[in-house]
Amino acid sequence: MAQVPPFEMPRSEIRSELDRIRHPFRVAIDRAKNPFNIGSIIRTAHSFLAKEIILIGTEPWYERAAMGMQRYENIVELPTERTFLDAAEKEGWKLVAFEKDHAQVGLWEVELCEDAVLVFGNEDDGCSPTILEAAEQVVAIPMFGINHSYPISVAAGIAMAEWARQHYENGRSV
Repeated sequence: MAQVPPFEMPRSEIRSELDRIRHPFRVAIDRAKNPFNIGSIIRTAHSFLAKEIILIGTEPWYERAAMGMQRYENIVELPTERTFLDAAEKEGWKLVAFEKDHAQVGLWEVELCEDAVLVFGNEDDGCSPTILEAAEQVVAIPMFGINHSYPISVAAGIAMAEWARQHYENGRSV
């Protein structure tokens, strides 16, 4: 296994430098039922340097799945869906819900705004009706098999990759 040598600076300085170069999109997760999935999404969001990761609900999550990246991320925990929607309204967040059954547009046709909040529902119920109603866009990720949905951590990774493809080319804003 490849080992990254320790940085010669305190974690607070590393976080500060990462915050300086973060991308403007956020990821919101309606607390996944599998605590491993949340840690996995945090790790993936770190790879894309999301501005924030918003966890909706109070269920525990598995830090080990984040592989230490939670120490470098801006994780906001909001106790309820209502709290999340109130924050979204107050801050003017542009919610983009990923939900196959209620989609208005497919992933390959959607234009994701630069400061989007990419919202993912939980494994059992998907995005709630209230989140879908508040969303500016409801997006479906193409599927070809007979299963009903992607694992939430895979869906989040696909959506972040598409956001990056649309906004950055060779590491630079397009």
